[in-house]
Amino acid sequence: SAPHLTRDTLQEVAGVPAVAQLTLPTMAELHEVLEEYKEGAAKFIGMPDTVLYCSLHDPVTPCPSGYNTNKTVSLWGSSGRMEITASKFMDMQRAIQPDWFQCISDGDTISGEAGRKRAKKSVDRSLSFLDVCLQLLEKSPELQGSVMFGAIEGGDILEERLRSARETAKRPVGGFLLDGFQGCAMAKETKLKLIASVTAELPDDKPRIIHGVGKPDEVLECIERGVDILTERGCALVFSYDCHPHPEAAVLKQNGAQDLEKNGAEKDQDETSKADPEMTPFEIFLKDKRYQDDFGPLLEGCTCYCCRRHTRAYVHHLLVTNELLAGVLLMMHNFQHYFSFFNAIRDALRDNKLDLLKKLIFRQALQGPANEKPGQ
Repeated sequence: SAPHLTRDTLQEVAGVPAVAQLTLPTMAELHEVLEEYKEGAAKFIGMPDTVLYCSLHDPVTPCPSGYNTNKTVSLWGSSGRMEITASKFMDMQRAIQPDWFQCISDGDTISGEAGRKRAKKSVDRSLSFLDVCLQLLEKSPELQGSVMFGAIEGGDILEERLRSARETAKRPVGGFLLDGFQGCAMAKETKLKLIASVTAELPDDKPRIIHGVGKPDEVLECIERGVDILTERGCALVFSYDCHPHPEAAVLKQNGAQDLEKNGAEKDQDETSKADPEMTPFEIFLKDKRYQDDFGPLLEGCTCYCCRRHTRAYVHHLLVTNELLAGVLLMMHNFQHYFSFFNAIRDALRDNKLDLLKKLIFRQALQGPANEKPGQ
């Protein structure tokens, strides 16, 4: 839930939300220990006051395809593949005792590869798993305070997505997970159309979660389409989200843009060729040589622990020498910046300024990767 960070370092991050995500593969191999402990994972890991959400898979780790059946779903942990039934899944949840948890489901429908028949099977299996888990939930006193989220499956087949949404909404679930939208396999237009269509079928009084959507522009588009909760390299987030001043001035002052104009002509093009191919305009790649003599903070004006005490040059040094501290400092910065972004979203919704915030974010999205030189 907080990679690279201990509990002490996490306390240095401002605005940490009350919810932490655990993934079942990381807990499955330990569930017998938790069964003996009997007081749940939150207390076991020293976070008793945190709202714990347990997802079926890690949304940032692709799962091998072709291993689910009508009776089982495969999890992939440190010791390899684990097949679990709905009954075994509920045994694990009774041991973990999360506040929220995703119901077991068959989400093995890779966009562009899974056809209509496979999408239908994923929905049928997921509904069958859900019915079994709901019956077991009623008989589980350890989970009487827990909320189960039904998974909306169906791949990129609209009819199956709608069937999954309608049938799941008929069941007494506490919320909904829009599954299968993480990663880049599905075209953006298809993804947004499906999300809008699915949320229109779901009741407004129950939360909707989506995994693996982290880019600021995608976050705003999902929120506009009815998503309530979102979950998400040697990169630092540097995008602007302050829509109260003049938006155009804020974009021009976006951290890194001035560096491009000042330093771009001085660097060889091949220096940026090793950057992460998934780089976005919202971040900078600090392994790039241009930062080895940059003694400014990661983001001008940022109040995080890293920006108050360290420089881009120092983090660059940590990254190129493979020091573990690099991940710690970057995570502290990115967490605080991202949490502040969500505070800005809530403020914008309250003040009816979401369109203004969206305009600011989308203008940055059109600028191109932050490490590119002007004109590239």
